[in-house]
Amino acid sequence: LGTDHPETALSLNNLARLLHDQGDYVGAKPYLERALAIREKLLEPDHPETAYSLNNLARLLHDQGDYGGAKAYYERALAIWRNRYGPDHPATALGLNNLARLLHDQGDYGQAKAYAEQSLAIREKVLGANHPDTATSLHNLALLLHDQGDFDRAKDYYEQTLTVFEKVWGPDHPDNAYSLNNLAILLLDEGDYSGAKPYLERALAIRETVLGPDHPETKVTRDNLAIIEQELQKSTSLINKLTKFFGKS
Repeated sequence: LGTDHPETALSLNNLARLLHDQGDYVGAKPYLERALAIREKLLEPDHPETAYSLNNLARLLHDQGDYGGAKAYYERALAIWRNRYGPDHPATALGLNNLARLLHDQGDYGQAKAYAEQSLAIREKVLGANHPDTATSLHNLALLLHDQGDFDRAKDYYEQTLTVFEKVWGPDHPDNAYSLNNLAILLLDEGDYSGAKPYLERALAIRETVLGPDHPETKVTRDNLAIIEQELQKSTSLINKLTKFFGKS
């Protein structure tokens, strides 16, 4: 097929996504850049496949913390999808969802919430409430509400998301771990360490099995669980001291 064939770009893109999902961001980037260069050369400037390459490169830059670079690629991808497919297409919802995530990470909660709600509305309308992409939009909206301090609504959305993911993917999918981890963090924010622990234990078991012990997400979950265990030990120690001081109740 040669180095500049659309199928070559597809293979490069798939390899890059695998490396990205494994946490090898440095290894993934040149493959994504090559795939994008091929598609920009061979396809129309506003071809949907070019937009997917832009989106995938944006995701990588986003995860690396290059928010400015990621935003430019996300916006280009969204513009292509809107022009090609219109406002109510799943690809348009994907672009809105990813921009919402980025703006959330940048602290622009107002605009992020607007994009997240648009993405969720499109996916509920086109894909239905029990589609995993709809659940992803719901999860991202839950993250926003969580960070804004609306714990009750955030918890409800996290739980709805987890229900859909477990129904669609089964109990051991990486997407489940996101919901479990964030439910745990919400409970931690409310001071419920004992309630948070089982969620993190389930998230860690999934990530160790599926992603491996050295994946960045596995490490973060392990660190969060260690913090909980330390806090619970402190609480137990304090209760024991108080029991000794005041006597058994």
